[in-house]
Amino acid sequence: MISYKRLWKLLIDKDMNKKDLAQLAGLSTFTMTKLNKGENVNAETLAKICKALDCSFDDIMEIIKD
Repeated sequence: MISYKRLWKLLIDKDMNKKDLAQLAGLSTFTMTKLNKGENVNAETLAKICKALDCSFDDIMEIIKD
């Protein structure tokens, strides 16, 4: 299972909201919904987020063992 809690914490630390992220990274509402639900998104999407926030994959997600 993938958790995006790190992403949401990073947004708080950067004083951003999810709408800001979507605009900055060029993400669709569908993709944002998938992130909100903790569903899988492709590596290209994660790379867009990392580029927009100047961070790495480890900064925005973690794998949780079931």
